[in-house]
Amino acid sequence: MSDTIRKILGMAPSVDLGELIKNGATILDVRTKEEFSQGHIKGALNISVDKLPQNLSKLKNKENTLITCCASGMRSASAKAFLSSNGYTNVYNGGSRISLKRKYDL
Repeated sequence: MSDTIRKILGMAPSVDLGELIKNGATILDVRTKEEFSQGHIKGALNISVDKLPQNLSKLKNKENTLITCCASGMRSASAKAFLSSNGYTNVYNGGSRISLKRKYDL
């Protein structure tokens, strides 16, 4: 089975987000500015999912590692899909900001 089909079916090998974070991955919080101002992961970049198309210039290197997060994981999944379809090669859905923060002590 090809890697693409595995990814579509959710069967891709799991990635150690903690290791990616240690190695300098950018955490991209795709919640609104209002949500972000109420709490966020230190150092996270905030671009709301609906504003991603107009702000791709802020994510210049398409090979940099990005971990998307939001409130529940839905918007971060959409952001990951959008970025991947626009040529970003190392994008991972981190899911909920709160669980990502707790799990990796951020």
